[in-house]
Amino acid sequence: MKFKHLALTTALALALAAGPVAAQSGPSAISGAVEEFAAMRDGVKLAANVFKPTGKGPWPVIISRTPYLKDGPKDRENAPAQLASQAKRYTDAGYVFVVQDTRGKGRSEGAYLAFENDIEDGYDTLEWIAAQPWSNGKVGITGGSALGITGNAAAMAAHPALKAAYVVVAPSDLGEYRAPGGVPKEKDTSGWLREQGVEDKVIEASRARIGDDVFWNRGSMSAKRKYIRIPMFNVGGWYDIFSEGATGNFAWLQNHGAKGARGNQKVLMGPFGHGELSGDLAYPAYEQALKSAGDQELRWFDHWLKGAPNGIMDEPPVSYFMMASARKGAPSPKNRMMTSANWPPAHREIRYYLTADKGLSPAPPTAEASKTTYRFDPAKPVETVGGANLTFDRGPMDQRAIPERQDYLRFQTPVLDKDLVIAGPVRVELNAATDGADTDFMAKLVDVYPDGYEAIVLDAPVRARFRNGRMTDDIKPMTPNAPEELVIDLWGTAITFEKGHRIALHITSSNSPRFEVNPNTGEAPKGARLKPRVAVNSVYHDAAHPSALVLPVIYPED
Repeated sequence: MKFKHLALTTALALALAAGPVAAQSGPSAISGAVEEFAAMRDGVKLAANVFKPTGKGPWPVIISRTPYLKDGPKDRENAPAQLASQAKRYTDAGYVFVVQDTRGKGRSEGAYLAFENDIEDGYDTLEWIAAQPWSNGKVGITGGSALGITGNAAAMAAHPALKAAYVVVAPSDLGEYRAPGGVPKEKDTSGWLREQGVEDKVIEASRARIGDDVFWNRGSMSAKRKYIRIPMFNVGGWYDIFSEGATGNFAWLQNHGAKGARGNQKVLMGPFGHGELSGDLAYPAYEQALKSAGDQELRWFDHWLKGAPNGIMDEPPVSYFMMASARKGAPSPKNRMMTSANWPPAHREIRYYLTADKGLSPAPPTAEASKTTYRFDPAKPVETVGGANLTFDRGPMDQRAIPERQDYLRFQTPVLDKDLVIAGPVRVELNAATDGADTDFMAKLVDVYPDGYEAIVLDAPVRARFRNGRMTDDIKPMTPNAPEELVIDLWGTAITFEKGHRIALHITSSNSPRFEVNPNTGEAPKGARLKPRVAVNSVYHDAAHPSALVLPVIYPED
């Protein structure tokens, strides 16, 4: 499998798009392409580069819909050559390749509204493709990141011409991605939207709407994937900003999807992020596995658009990389690809309970009263070090970069006397309290190496007032100093905590600039008037209020 397309997508994601310029159909700025325009239902015309194979058509078609400019950013000299090379890969395989500027981007007309029009525009674009003389009426859609989001939108639109999709690193819900646990992502969401030319007033209005409402669910996969009727191949990364989207969309469509979707899904999860990983870990076994895997994307489309008997549907639906000790230059042989019939694989939930001495124990606590208290000052947030980031350092970075501080709690197991292997969803059941109406709690799953390297595996937050959910009736302030359970969904992973390592859970109340810093006032962002305050937060670990890290343990035969 090759990820040149993904690499290009990620690189272009950081480029600021130019304003739209309407034009007549004709030669494209990219070699080998013809620029054509498709009219949407409201009359807006969207520009596309169309690359055709040699010979006589019509042919099956593969399309990507991009906000990152079909002709490439003007300041990237090699973009046209890269895009032409990408297109040649499809045309050499016997497909027309279409790459279209989304509404308001590049040479397309209209206003850019960050994925708000892509269900309708996706449908209308497929209607246009199906009517072209070079199209045989069978279409596949492909793309990563923002292009994966537009691919999901087109799949939900359920045009009959769309026969299959290949989606790389895309979310299930933009609302959940932009504010996991009700905590807005600061640098990646607000920063990315600004790079795309979205006005600050629009960004602030979005930040003010963290609750669950129709605004967020209009393009939500979890709300509308029931309309998808096609086979989809999802690709995700364990350190990617959208990792839950790949596994979550696969699992739902594979097991509960409509006719055409159910039972026809595949997912591949690898040890990569939304760009190059930072830190001292590397996974050469994954790169080697890709070299020997062949081009899964073209095999996928050959099967579903051409009826090629290539055996791809005889292979396991789930392929995932089991991470293990992976210091650069000394990776463990326990890093390897694994397969399963479904996601998550069959597993047993095991709890590691927080203890008063900063330990993690499989034994439930017995103390009548036990808690750890710290002061969270929003003026002095904990700095982000790695994790699933987009626009800055990402991946399994060493959390020792965060110094010892009273508001950063490190709980860990004794040194492991045998391997512990997990694959599936991870969560934290945290009994906690604050002295005000609202605050945040952050959790990190960490693999501690024998030399002390603290490799972050997963991290996620919860905003206390959203502890029961984001529907209007669920949102409620905390009762000061009264402990309540707050569940932190860390999403999923697959990792072997090897003998000699420790498993750690880090708890704090800030992670900046990854997440917005809570002012601890309980006010909604819009119209906030109170000054930020220092919160006194407590994590409980007694018999009546146990806190635990919940891990999905599997038992591979080897």
